[in-house]
Amino acid sequence: MELAQELEEIDRGGVHMLVECSPDGAPAPIDVVLVGRHPGTGRDSFALIELKRWASVAVGVRNESKLLVPGMKREKAHPSDQLTRNADYFFGENGPLKGLQIEYAGFSYLHNAHVGDVQALFAPGRSTSPYSMYFTRDDRVELHRELLRQFDSSSGATSAELLLQRMGVRNAPLLNAMVSSKGEDTVFTLRGEQKRAAAAVRMAVERLSDAPGEDLLTASVWKEDAVFVIRGGAGSGKSAIGLELMRQLALQGHRVRYASGSRAFDATMKRHVGYRDRAFQDMFVFFSSFIKPPKPRLDLLICDEAHRLRERSTNHRVPEEQWGTGPQVDELLDAARVTVFLLDGRQSVRPNEVGTVELIEDAAARRELSPTTFALQEQFRCGGSDAYRQWVHDLLGFSGRDVDRWAPDGLMHVEVADSPEELERVIRREHDAGASARIVAGFCWPWNKPKGHVRRLVKDVRIGGWHRLWNAWGDNYCEHGAPPAKLWGVDPAGIDQIGCVYSSQGLEWDWCGVILGDDMVWRDGKWVFQKGVKRREKAVKIWRVRKPGSFDPEVAGSAVAPEVFEDCVRNAYHVLLTRASRAAVLYSTDPDTQAYLKDRVGEVEIAGLRPTWENLPEVARRPRSQRGGKPQQDVLF
Repeated sequence: MELAQELEEIDRGGVHMLVECSPDGAPAPIDVVLVGRHPGTGRDSFALIELKRWASVAVGVRNESKLLVPGMKREKAHPSDQLTRNADYFFGENGPLKGLQIEYAGFSYLHNAHVGDVQALFAPGRSTSPYSMYFTRDDRVELHRELLRQFDSSSGATSAELLLQRMGVRNAPLLNAMVSSKGEDTVFTLRGEQKRAAAAVRMAVERLSDAPGEDLLTASVWKEDAVFVIRGGAGSGKSAIGLELMRQLALQGHRVRYASGSRAFDATMKRHVGYRDRAFQDMFVFFSSFIKPPKPRLDLLICDEAHRLRERSTNHRVPEEQWGTGPQVDELLDAARVTVFLLDGRQSVRPNEVGTVELIEDAAARRELSPTTFALQEQFRCGGSDAYRQWVHDLLGFSGRDVDRWAPDGLMHVEVADSPEELERVIRREHDAGASARIVAGFCWPWNKPKGHVRRLVKDVRIGGWHRLWNAWGDNYCEHGAPPAKLWGVDPAGIDQIGCVYSSQGLEWDWCGVILGDDMVWRDGKWVFQKGVKRREKAVKIWRVRKPGSFDPEVAGSAVAPEVFEDCVRNAYHVLLTRASRAAVLYSTDPDTQAYLKDRVGEVEIAGLRPTWENLPEVARRPRSQRGGKPQQDVLF
């Protein structure tokens, strides 16, 4: 953009730009925030910029305090008025920079206008506040002087990272935040609709927890219940709401449980966060844990990843006659006075996952209840990058739009590796430097069970001469301390295996390598979906690939309809592509798809913008949690 070019021209390329900056509580989005170091004081320096494409303006006809802009039907607010309101908040007592010793400024830049065409900006009676400066295309020399007064030539990376964290955009990854506090402190900065949803649930729990009829499941009791549906995409903060509600209400003495359909998420919370804390571990359960309703009923049941609800509850650890006989959603509603469903339809990756808003609404209606629904729009994963989230939606075909070439936004980094070897080198280098990092892949190779009493793993993932291990089958550690799939994403030894959608759902890492396999390939301008065929190597009792494609037994079976299969594969890649918080490294095993990815990502500027551990400022480095690993004496060899 023009402003970036102006900064480059005066050797201020190290100044960071935050575009469409929207702190929670701000009167309106701020077009650009420039962040760097002040040349006089050495303090962090911030400048709020109103960017206007207007070529000319006139004084408003209906309202002289506003402006008439050719081509626009409504009269527009004066830029200095917008800027003053935003600056008063941004730099004030309730803003993200409260309490910091900083330098700050603000101005409007009309890069398409000549000064003679915008004289209405300077009409008598206009504001003379500190934010009433204007620069046009005729004022570039003065613009350069103002920028040089506000910023020196050093990098603004540290200041920008600090601002993102204080705005709640750069929240600590969910797992790191929970480990650091073990769920006992406020560790998530809830914003906007998150706050409203959490407040509504808290009020309902406090209102209903002392209601009569606690032990009887009758229609009269149901009328006292409350149901909430909180929808949002990957990284929109659904789990943050759920975990914060669990923490707050459990500390107040309420009976709370946190249910999910993910073995990886459940194991992570119990083994990694609630290490040796039985009371904390007991709060985490599965959807299938309520075949028999608890007595007394829970005050609050939080159902995370509710898109993974099943038609009925099963439990292979007990006889089939003890399995659920009715809809699983009814069991969850029976279990608590207040039930919260957190769901994202784009993360449903199995045909038998039936959790939808309509399913929950129908079940609630049978109890004469109407769910309260919240829709989360903001993005907290993937560096808080809305641009990356939209790019992934376009890439996978969810939006129906053509996918534009990726435009780096300073929040999320994307690159395409030339080979699996290169992808692994990048991910391992970041892991070894201190970042959290993993490699994930589509389910495009058979998953062989561990062999023998030592539980030896087979190198199932095979791309040319590059052969690697899948995350380990089963619940037990394997040879050389390889963790089971449910702990693969958090155990340090997991870096040596390739994860799949089932072991990565609900988790995130700084860097994530994503291998797209032959289950989804680009052909003639559209995605084509393929089921694989496997062959048996009888001598060693190992399954291998005969025909490339999907080998996910949950979705690739002949009984699964083609459209359902396509939805599941597409959703699986949506999950995998949104596991990174700073950088995603892509590679496809299919040459045509690899070429398409290369074209849509474009040339990558390796130096400077690449968020390697080495390039990150100190404030942005969050050492990965080291808890994990099975005690040596428990590993079988």
